[in-house]
Amino acid sequence: MSDMPKRVRILEEGPREGMQIEKGPIPTQRKIDLIDSLSETGLEQIQVTSFVSPQAVPQMADAEAVCEGLPERNDVTFIGLVMNARGATRALATGRIDQLGAVAVSTDSFAMANQGQTSDGSVDAAKEIIALSQAAGKTGQVTIGASFGCPFEGEVAQDRVVAMAVALADAGPVEIGLADTIGVGNPAQVSALVAKVRAAVPHIPVRVHFHNTRGTGLANVWAAIAAGAVTVDASIGGLGGCPFAPGAAGNV
Repeated sequence: MSDMPKRVRILEEGPREGMQIEKGPIPTQRKIDLIDSLSETGLEQIQVTSFVSPQAVPQMADAEAVCEGLPERNDVTFIGLVMNARGATRALATGRIDQLGAVAVSTDSFAMANQGQTSDGSVDAAKEIIALSQAAGKTGQVTIGASFGCPFEGEVAQDRVVAMAVALADAGPVEIGLADTIGVGNPAQVSALVAKVRAAVPHIPVRVHFHNTRGTGLANVWAAIAAGAVTVDASIGGLGGCPFAPGAAGNV
């Protein structure tokens, strides 16, 4: 207990991940109102939308309109999720996104399903996104998807995730996230992987992202914080899930 940090940051993802999995249309103004309300809670980081293909993720088709309606706040970092340079350019063009969130995926099968590229290709794309954000005077962070297991290939070797973190660290992200995309991780795995990534890239803070598929989400959060993670992704109401990862339940 004495080793636990005094403070943990929450990155709220409800307006993006919470909305992307919903079946019916969600009015843009309702998303803006949610972001406005979340901004009043003391949150320092909110992932507000994603700049992806509207054919692939219809609920995110209004990304620019959501950004246009964002509240004026200097105390909240608004984050846009992007998968490639085109998405990064769209996000930066709004003038309202403070930080770009990139995604690299640990396996080829899930990387192809999620963003149409290989695992190594997703690392290269993430590094390019971070460079674009920095060139625009913004910051960039990256999440390694399927860090604890892949919906198509099963178990993922921790050494693979660590190697990806080392490669991504070269781009200078403000954080590296480890995502349990389908909620298969357990506290022992979480503790070990967070510790390994921290040791490999001690100058980059570690963020974690857990789905509560098997009811272990909060236990995994506890294990991650004890191992040195400093930021936790979360979604209001436990909403969320990935449309390209069969079986993924909501976020913590």
